[in-house]
Formats: sequence, C-alpha cells, structure tokens
Amino acid sequence: MFALCVHRCYQRSARLLVARRQKSSGPVSSPLLSRLLRFLTQHFYDVEMFLNWRSQQGRNRLQKKNVFYAYTHTLYGPDIASAHYILCLGGGFRFVGHSDWFRANKRGKFSWDFLNHKDTPLEEVDLSHTVTNYSGLFNLEHQHHLRTLKLQGCPEVDDWFLAKLHVLQDSLEELDISHCPLITTGGLATLKNLKRLKHLNVSSLPRLQNPGLVIILLEEMLPHCQIIADGYGHRLRPADKVCVEEERVQGQQQ
Repeated sequence: MFALCVHRCYQRSARLLVARRQKSSGPVSSPLLSRLLRFLTQHFYDVEMFLNWRSQQGRNRLQKKNVFYAYTHTLYGPDIASAHYILCLGGGFRFVGHSDWFRANKRGKFSWDFLNHKDTPLEEVDLSHTVTNYSGLFNLEHQHHLRTLKLQGCPEVDDWFLAKLHVLQDSLEELDISHCPLITTGGLATLKNLKRLKHLNVSSLPRLQNPGLVIILLEEMLPHCQIIADGYGHRLRPADKVCVEEERVQGQQQ
C-alpha cells in the first residue's frame, strides 16, 4: 500500500510539473522546479522498480512466515509444529490440561520448553495482531481440540481464511475476528459450518456493509452463538428486521 501511494505521488507530481512547464511563458519558471522535473524524468522508472522490489520482498517475507512447518511436523508431530508456528509469528497458546500460556515477547523471543509437551494438543490460541494468513492456517488444521482462536487485528485474515476454518468445526467454540480489515460479508457466511461456536466477536470490521442486517443473519445462522458486534455506531433498521423475517418464513415454507 505504501509503495502504491508513493508511486501515485510520483506520477501526479510529474504530470503537474509538465503541465506547469507547458503553461509557462518563459523558458523555465524556477531553477529548482527545473531540476526536480529533470530528476523525475530521469529516475522515475528507477524509483518505480525499487518500490516494486520492496513490495515483492514484503510478499516473500509474508510467505516465509506462513510456510508449512513440515520438518517440525515430521520430527516432533503436529502439536509441536503448531506451537512453533504460533510462537514464530509472535502469538501465544495454551496446551490442553495446562493453565500456563506460552508466548513470544516483544522482541519475538520465546522459551523452548514447549518441546517438552510432545503429543499434547492445543486448547487456546492467540494470534492477534500477527500476519497469519490462509497458508499459515495449514499449521493448525490438525488441532482437533482447539476451543478458542483469537485473531483480533490480523491484517492478512480474509474471507478465504474464514472459509478454511471448517477444519476446526468439531472443536472451535470461541472465535475473535474483530478489527480484521479484509473480512467481508462473504467470509462471515462461511462460518455457518462452525456449529459448536458459542462466542463470536465481529466488532469493527471496516469492509462490512449493512452491519445491522449481517448481525441479524449471523444470529439466524448460529442460533446458539453469542455475537459481539461493537464499533459500528449503528442501529438496526426496521426494514432489515422485516427482510430477515420474510426470508426466515420463506425458508420454513420450503
């Protein structure tokens, strides 16, 4: 996003300077303006190439952080592999039957004592504010005892990620996806597979359109789940309620 903004800034600056130069009655309106125009003309594509390179480097780092931990999975089993992935991202977790949490500190360092819990599944996972994405979720698909998953403020959690959560449908009871900027209504619709879900936090999803209607639909879709939806500053419109009620009646008649 930063690279795209800078790219557009350079484009607009170059166009503006060219327009000003064409309108100028004199040969050059300002020496500084002339030098800046010359610099942009000579180095525009160099800057564009550098920004593209930086963007590609960022994508490569993201892919590397969410790679499947195949070696750890083979050597220590799926539970340790999942734990290692979570800690490397800066998250935390708790094993089944244990009260202590394993977490990475602010510098990303963590204790390797979790290796002593081989073949112990995870019960709670906190990946809030990490760069976990759809690819990284493959490191958790063998956690059939996972009850709580917190993903608050994850910039890479999107609709595809939510659709993949069906691998946890037999155990997941609590899900926090609040403040995730990429989630839309389509992704929330895939949560219908999580029949054991008891608590769902969908607060402050910026791409959510008609949040009042969406929340009503979620309550219809997951009747035994408590829906938390703060941060929208809206009230449910009577028209939304009528629309949902009509759809419910039609579904019963069919």
